[in-house]
Amino acid sequence: MSKTWFITGTSSGIGRALTQRLLDHGDRVAATLRTVSALDDLAARFGDRLWTAALDVTDTAEVRHVVGRAFAALGRIDVVVNNAGYGLFGAAEEVTDEQIERQFDTNVVGSIQVIRASLPHLRAQGGGRIMQVSSEGGQIAYPNFSLYHASKFAIEGFIESVAQEVAPFGIDFTIVGPGPTKTNFGAGLVSPPPMAIYDDTPVGEMRRAIASGAFPLPGDVDKMADVMIASAERRPAPFRLVLGADSYKRVHHALTQRLAALEAQKDIASSTDTDT
Repeated sequence: MSKTWFITGTSSGIGRALTQRLLDHGDRVAATLRTVSALDDLAARFGDRLWTAALDVTDTAEVRHVVGRAFAALGRIDVVVNNAGYGLFGAAEEVTDEQIERQFDTNVVGSIQVIRASLPHLRAQGGGRIMQVSSEGGQIAYPNFSLYHASKFAIEGFIESVAQEVAPFGIDFTIVGPGPTKTNFGAGLVSPPPMAIYDDTPVGEMRRAIASGAFPLPGDVDKMADVMIASAERRPAPFRLVLGADSYKRVHHALTQRLAALEAQKDIASSTDTDT
């Protein structure tokens, strides 16, 4: 059965692959991106099944306007995909205040506002699905990505809560956690001038691995898009969707370690309750 999707950040990467594969499957897509002409080839092929609008998710008023236009133009939207985002690549003390604000305005506040703008429409139509494209980096962390990880941990925490708030209205959430993938994500990294003091630290090792191509990128963006599309048919909705074998291993290892550390503190935790 065909569906109608609203997707942010569709000019490249997962957003572009998802848009194209959905159109190939016969679905309708409301695709938003900063430069609409980047989808001219798809518009020529698929006509009115592709609805496009320019959108910078850091502009909250424009987010509300574009989301409202999309629902008005297309009627029911079955799946909203928050995909727009980028990575800030640098040690915590290297990045500027402005870079930190931009990272959170895009990856956190922008995603939150797309969700907030969509909720009244989804409630009115009796439900729907929201997919948040996060990252394995919302569950684990690499050096030199501290602010990027902070943004992904933050948006996942928001969704953990809002999913409970709107479940009674038939609105489901899926957090998508892709690992390193062969897209142009690396080209979009924002990097401050490096400090030499970090050259012989894990930060420097990560920089050299990225620059040399030694950091593996095993993810296949088209296969990831196909899994996301298939997940939209699943009931109940999978709350988390980890993509990539290595990502599964890293997330599993991190969660296992976290659980072991928590269990080791059980007696300490209990000792801090009031005596009754």
